[in-house]
Amino acid sequence: GLTAMEKKLAEYKCNTNEAIQLKLVRFPEDLEDENTTFNPEYSHQVFGDDEVAFGYKGLKILLYYIAGNLSTLFRVEYSSKVNEKFDCVEADDVESKIRDIIPPGFCTNTDDFVSLLEKEVNFKPFGMLLHTYSIHNEEAGEDITYQIYKADMTCPGFREYHERLQTFLMWFIETASFIDVDDERWNYFLVFEKYNKDGATLFATVGYMTVYNYYVYPDKTRPRVSQMLVLPPFQGEGHGAQLLETVHRYYMSSPTVLDITAEDPSENYVKLRDFVLVKLCQDLLCFSPVKLMQGFSQEMVTEAQQKLKINKQHTRRVYEILRLRATNMGDAEQSRSYRLDVKRRLIGPYKKKQRELAKMRRCLRPEEMTNQLNQIDLNLQREQLEESFQQLVSDYRRVLERLAQA
Repeated sequence: GLTAMEKKLAEYKCNTNEAIQLKLVRFPEDLEDENTTFNPEYSHQVFGDDEVAFGYKGLKILLYYIAGNLSTLFRVEYSSKVNEKFDCVEADDVESKIRDIIPPGFCTNTDDFVSLLEKEVNFKPFGMLLHTYSIHNEEAGEDITYQIYKADMTCPGFREYHERLQTFLMWFIETASFIDVDDERWNYFLVFEKYNKDGATLFATVGYMTVYNYYVYPDKTRPRVSQMLVLPPFQGEGHGAQLLETVHRYYMSSPTVLDITAEDPSENYVKLRDFVLVKLCQDLLCFSPVKLMQGFSQEMVTEAQQKLKINKQHTRRVYEILRLRATNMGDAEQSRSYRLDVKRRLIGPYKKKQRELAKMRRCLRPEEMTNQLNQIDLNLQREQLEESFQQLVSDYRRVLERLAQA
């Protein structure tokens, strides 16, 4: 069992994902409204793998942002703290850990924060307006307007705003890191909501995306999506798809862009990209039902790249999704043809392994070869292949369902 001291110290451990309270504040009353509070998904990059702060009871780490320009209120509150004199232990320095990631110039008291809130009417989005769209809000019973802008570091005030905005990455992207903003090859795309306050039109930050423009010899660029975040109060409303489609359309018009990729995409990002790319491709002639049933073609690769800046690998996924829509899976022959077509692609890594084995046969002694062969069971391969195929079809069906509702 635990000693009395260990039990006592265990009471002073706080889960930092629960302790950190985030808000996007539009009105002074939001400060007291628990419904406007949201918590991080992750805090390990600031508080370690355990996501625990030691030394406090009832710990609250308040990080409140004004909805538009993201001016910040930061405060640490707790009901009690371990005392070095009596408990012989030291509490974690929570404050300095947060100060390391939020830029200086934040408020520490509510009055200063509220006085900044009154000036929010002067805040306007940065950069060039690319796209305006509306989404019906059930709760408000009206359509809400959103706008997407492209900005860069030459926009007055954008550098400081971006420093505040990127702090959200630490709480919502598992392996986030801050980017080098002095590198001019970065592009920034921002989503804002338009809302009314006392008869004036104001703007609230919804989310953003950073894209890095890689050079491709001899005269092209390859934009690569680095970070993409829709803030939690706006998630599940379709802003990610609007943002990604707008970014694609922005680069599509440039003759120097080869294709658009993403850096280390998450599972959710891949699903989002599937939806957006299928939506863009479905009207191309090369993806007509007749051509889909003839199989994946170079024509698809060429047209998707030239017209929509989509690379070969992503075009192949688009083809498989659209071919699933064109296939009657109740028809044994059509279903078998589709399954074989997708599995031929999926089997690639297994075939690579077999080629490596053939090389080993030439180099290894018989007993070593047996060890290697034992690791690659063919029945297991077949099972894994079938599992991968079923998972893929399930993901593809979700894309098609979303497409039918769009």
